[in-house]
Amino acid sequence: MIEPFVLRALLAGLGLGLLAAPLGCLVVWRRMSYFGSTIAHSGLLGVALGLMFSLDLTVSVLLVALAIAMLLIVLQRQKLLPMDSLLGLLSHASLAAGIIAAAKLSGQRLDLMGYLFGDIYSVSWGDLTWIYVGAGLVLLVTAGFWRTLVALSVHEELAAAEGFNTRGAEAVFIVTLAVTIAIAMKIVGILLIIAFLIMPAAAARPFATTPETMVGFASLIAFAGVAGGLALSYQLDLPGGPSIVMVLALLSAVSLMKSVLVREG
Repeated sequence: MIEPFVLRALLAGLGLGLLAAPLGCLVVWRRMSYFGSTIAHSGLLGVALGLMFSLDLTVSVLLVALAIAMLLIVLQRQKLLPMDSLLGLLSHASLAAGIIAAAKLSGQRLDLMGYLFGDIYSVSWGDLTWIYVGAGLVLLVTAGFWRTLVALSVHEELAAAEGFNTRGAEAVFIVTLAVTIAIAMKIVGILLIIAFLIMPAAAARPFATTPETMVGFASLIAFAGVAGGLALSYQLDLPGGPSIVMVLALLSAVSLMKSVLVREG
């Protein structure tokens, strides 16, 4: 019989895989992994502020992630700094601010390793509610803007010329990415969230013929990574989140190797 904490961890990982697949594909298509890292790094600041003001940590992380996302939406319109430089500035500034805020917490112990690398076995039924309600909302919004987001990923200027609402879709994508990162933080941690987004999509890419099939393959690979990572973690007494990411990395490596061998053959 499966242990309740393992069941909750499995359900959490499967929910996250379902949530991350379409957004991960968009991140890969648009080469925006550094963008996601910037929002993820703000998670530590959200945790520290949540503890400081006695807020629900998921809510505080979500609020900070949304604030950073809104700031990025505004700042990406400026032409003075390249986007990668701007992301680097905000990424390290938000991470440094989170560490400073965490250091100033009086009388409260902050499990820094837990928040940086996650603890999937500590997921509660309340956390599962956050995951599946958030996943449902994000998937509905993403589905509504899917054609525009795919067109935006292919060619931004052409999508705008064809009448797509590119600015609106861009804002929706950034906000849904922030929501996903806030929800996922407790499961795989701040430093591993982007790996969870990118790896299933990267592994699915060689097998996909359409955007939709790539999302489907990415979901299946994420599910396999979660199940395999938890089995490995439980049997060998290893951390859950990093174990999942390592299995996903292995699946990605096998997928890419197969793709290279097929092309050379």
